[in-house]
Amino acid sequence: MAAQTMTETRTLVVPGRKSLSVSAPRKRAHTVTASIILSIIGVLFLVPLLWVVFASFDANATVSMRIPESWTLDNYTGVMTWELTWLPLLNSVLISLGTAVITVIVSLLAAYPLSRYAARYQKPFMYAILFGTGLPITAMMVPVYSLFVSFGLLNSTWGVIVFMSATSLPMAIWMLKNFMDSVPISLEEAAWVDGASSMQALARIVVPLMRPGIGVVFIFVFTGAWGNFFVPFVLLFTSDRFPAAVSIFNFFGQYGTIAYGQLAAYSVLYAAPMVVLYVIVQKLSGSSFALAGSVKG
Repeated sequence: MAAQTMTETRTLVVPGRKSLSVSAPRKRAHTVTASIILSIIGVLFLVPLLWVVFASFDANATVSMRIPESWTLDNYTGVMTWELTWLPLLNSVLISLGTAVITVIVSLLAAYPLSRYAARYQKPFMYAILFGTGLPITAMMVPVYSLFVSFGLLNSTWGVIVFMSATSLPMAIWMLKNFMDSVPISLEEAAWVDGASSMQALARIVVPLMRPGIGVVFIFVFTGAWGNFFVPFVLLFTSDRFPAAVSIFNFFGQYGTIAYGQLAAYSVLYAAPMVVLYVIVQKLSGSSFALAGSVKG
């Protein structure tokens, strides 16, 4: 009887209408507060992007955001030269693509035995890999620089690709191992029964089913290499080998002068390939990770 009375005091039932809860105003207040906070965060992210877009079309762009009084393409035409933009972007594509491809292939081969075979020291090894993801790149550059001097790899694009691939491997192995764990091993066992080897099962069964996971790792590694400034800046010397992340220094003149309009236009061109890459990888991945129906229950 008491419980029924308590329920009646908390819920008001009106004929022809939905039940009204006393706690509704409190939930509504929380929803409004959360919406306001998220809106503020969204504005904080949106303002720098709007500045980049507006400043790229403003002939008299400054550090403050404003709508251009007269829209112009002079900033884009000024930066669209081979030495200033296209060659650095080509170097960035070469470095980032080479780093991502090498990292994905090597991490796939390393993650497969970690996912499919039980080893005595597997867990400590995985923690050692995770520890490698936390090593600061600045602390490793002194011995790496000496190593590059010994092997004659300074000012070598392929040397930078190999080093950046090595630094990306720990996180890539950890991520791909987790993706691979979700692929049922019974599919590979069926392939083994049909005479397939482990590498054939990996290439024909596991890899097609975890394409979205591979796409995630590929984008993660490509993005990290694309925006990496420190490693190419230390290991490369000549401007014709600099990626776009390093060549952006061309827009910072002496005595603190900055060409804001050209800097914004260059930033738009610099970010465009990443958007294109995301769209391509998303289309190629599709829904191939849906494993429903692949294993009979």
